[in-house]
Amino acid sequence: MKFKVLVSGKNKNVIRDVCEHLELDRGYLTVKCPPSKAALFDTALTELPRVIILCLGDETSQSVKGYDVLADLSKRGGCPIIVVTNEEDEKVFINNSALSKVLFLKRPVSLMALYAKLSEMEEAIKNGNDVIQTAFKEYHNDNPNGGRKRKHILVVDDDSEQLITIKDQLDEFYDVTPVKSGDAALKFLTKKKPDLILLDYMMPKMDGTEVLRRIRTVDEYASIPVVFLTGTTEKTAVLRILTELRPQGYIVKPAKKSKLVAKIIDLLG
Repeated sequence: MKFKVLVSGKNKNVIRDVCEHLELDRGYLTVKCPPSKAALFDTALTELPRVIILCLGDETSQSVKGYDVLADLSKRGGCPIIVVTNEEDEKVFINNSALSKVLFLKRPVSLMALYAKLSEMEEAIKNGNDVIQTAFKEYHNDNPNGGRKRKHILVVDDDSEQLITIKDQLDEFYDVTPVKSGDAALKFLTKKKPDLILLDYMMPKMDGTEVLRRIRTVDEYASIPVVFLTGTTEKTAVLRILTELRPQGYIVKPAKKSKLVAKIIDLLG
C-alpha cells in the first residue's frame, strides 16, 4: 500500500510543487484538499492519511483556526502534521492554532529535508519511534485546553456537517472525537474508552441500534453512557429502543448547544 500524504493550505503553488515531487520522486499517494474546515474534516476522516502537510500562505487568525479540525486525527497518534511556512505565517499560526504538536518547515522547501523526514515517519510508523530532523522546528502547544482536565466525548454520525456542528458546540468544554461509522466507533473503543458516546440512530451499514448492542456485549464498554442522536421521524422507534437496550436517552437533531451540554452535564456531572 502506498504511503498516503494529505496536502492542504492556502499556498497553491507550494502545494502543486510538493505533490508533484512526492509523487514522482517518492512514489507517494498524495491527496489534495481545499483548506476549508469542512473539506479538511471530511477528507482526513475518509482518506486516513499517514502524514498531513499544510502549506501556509497569507494566513489569517480565522484560516489558521480552521486547521484545528485536524487536532483529533493528530491526537489519535500516527498522523504527524508538517507545516510549510515563512516566518510571518508561522507567527500567525502559533498565535491562533490549537493544534498541540506540528513540525515547521521553512520556505523555500528543502526537498532533501522533507524526504528525510518522511522516510523517518515511515520508519516511525513501523517502530513507534519519533526522531526529529534538524531542518524542522518542532512546536508544542503545552496548554491547548487552558490546563483543564476535560471529559472525552465520542460522536458517531455519518453526516460530516452534523459532526462538525456538534464538535464546534462541545469543543469549549470537552475533548471531542468524531467518527463517521459504527465500524469506526468500535475500532476507536479498542484504543480508548470515552466518558460518553453520542450515537446517530440512523446510519448505513451498521445503524446506531446495532452499534449499541455490540457495545453492551463487551464488559469494558458496557458502562459507557450512550445518548442517541435522532431525527424527529425516528423518535417513536428510538423510544422502543430505550426500553430494550437502555441507552441514557436521546436528543433530536439538529441539537441545540444548550440541550447537548445540559444532557452531558446531567450524565457526567
